[in-house]
Amino acid sequence: MHLLKTLALTALPFLSVALRSSGNAPAEDLLAPTMSTMNVAIIGAGAGGASTAYHLAQLAKEEGISINITVFERESYIGGRSTTVNAWDDPYVPIELGASIFVEVNHILNNASKEFGLEIKDHDEDTMLNDSTPDLGVWDGQRFVVITAEEDGWWEKAKLLWRYGLAPIKTNRLMKSTVGKFLKMYDEPIFPWKSLSDAAEEVGLREATGVTGEQFLRANGIGEAFSNEIIQASTRVNYAQNLPLIHGLETMVCMAAEGAMAIKGGNWRIFSAMLKRSGADIRLNTTVNEISKQGDGTYILTADAGVKSSAQSFDSIILAAPYQFSAIDINPSPRSTPDEIPYVELHVTLFASPHRLDPAAFNLKPDDKVPQFVITTLPPGEQHGSDPDGVGSPGFFSISVVGRGLNPNSSPTNRPEYIYKIFSAKPVDSRFLTRVLGHKVPDDEVDPSGAVTWIIHKIWHPYPYEYPRVTFEDTKLDDNLWYTSGIESFISTMETSALSGKNVAKLIIDEWIKGNSKTARLPKTGEAGEKMGVQEQPEWEFAGLKDEEQKPIKAKL
Repeated sequence: MHLLKTLALTALPFLSVALRSSGNAPAEDLLAPTMSTMNVAIIGAGAGGASTAYHLAQLAKEEGISINITVFERESYIGGRSTTVNAWDDPYVPIELGASIFVEVNHILNNASKEFGLEIKDHDEDTMLNDSTPDLGVWDGQRFVVITAEEDGWWEKAKLLWRYGLAPIKTNRLMKSTVGKFLKMYDEPIFPWKSLSDAAEEVGLREATGVTGEQFLRANGIGEAFSNEIIQASTRVNYAQNLPLIHGLETMVCMAAEGAMAIKGGNWRIFSAMLKRSGADIRLNTTVNEISKQGDGTYILTADAGVKSSAQSFDSIILAAPYQFSAIDINPSPRSTPDEIPYVELHVTLFASPHRLDPAAFNLKPDDKVPQFVITTLPPGEQHGSDPDGVGSPGFFSISVVGRGLNPNSSPTNRPEYIYKIFSAKPVDSRFLTRVLGHKVPDDEVDPSGAVTWIIHKIWHPYPYEYPRVTFEDTKLDDNLWYTSGIESFISTMETSALSGKNVAKLIIDEWIKGNSKTARLPKTGEAGEKMGVQEQPEWEFAGLKDEEQKPIKAKL
């Protein structure tokens, strides 16, 4: 999978605790005026919201600040765009419907996984076919321009070098240099940043975000053949965008997939653990409708949970979801309102079949095996420029075998089957499935003992069209009103959403420490007096979760 490991990125971390004081504080704390606990609302329980809650609680504990966190999520599950579904409704066969992997350089997600004792697996350890099937193929709608296998020897590698020259080596160097600049954003003096635009300038990334991937690669001496056949295949499978559209930084992110991994049972478990550790009051199936700023700088948040509506006061609010999809009325309008930007509409199709992909659908010989991971690029001469409708003649972005399982509904029972995932710009229908499988699929698609035995269709708006830009949305929209999703136009991954949440948490704490006389200060961790402890939280339950398990999205059969 060495070449596929050049093709993906995503990411996240978690923790938080409520604090109490016994009254045995040192003298300087006893002289402090009595002040109230800070009440914080976080809107969104995905990577950004979970990370904000975790780091806010952690930092508050370190600074001895009393804090209550409430998380509002309109869906029935935690994880946002990281979620799983169960093939054939079998809980032993969870399949990622959204963000599938994270990588070695995703420090927050890696550290959180270890902190919470979550089992990490190689992203392909459950799916490798191990029967001489090629690992990866790049399909341009007419032919496979590249096919690789895990066991490729020196001759196959030599042929790639002959085809692409030094472009792979130059690309790797450019990727490491670019990612190295980005990693400076995790530490002082850049972190925490008040302005993402300024931070990008300080670390030297504006030259990458301000041009297209095509321009960035050309300026750095990367040959067109490698750019169009390999790098563009990566930007398409990761972001559904071609090189003349996507900016240079996100292009390099696509190539930084060394050590791709996933959490056993679903990456959403990282965010679930973060929120649970934070001690937050988690309100699923709850839609925030309005945020009203008060004269004293606090906010009244109005939310609906089914037929029930409630209003609650908060000292600070963090919007951890794209503003344009939130449908929240902010009154009065904040000093900075995020611009509405175009997001990709990505169609994800998961389905199970006893059949392998048909070689004829890819112009292969009958005895040839179709690669396990089929990703696409454009054929020579086909150009779509910056047009967002750029899927082109291949007709899809990728088709992959992402799992295997035993179909409990087949006849005979427990027939071994393959589980496929398709990324496409338009809905996949029975005609498409018939063509790629080489077996008739009925109009209603599913037959428990037929060519397709289980299917789910999902439309995501997972990331923006990453057009070149050098300015980004403000992190602070107004006094005590914060925003994490501005980072998605910079880099859109689980990890960067988590980093943005951590950044906002640090900015909030710093602001409280410097100027908020209302903040309740408790003895800091390690100070004299009673050792700080975790405030016991009442047992909590919410729809969609049970024993840390995510409620699966039901497939329509």
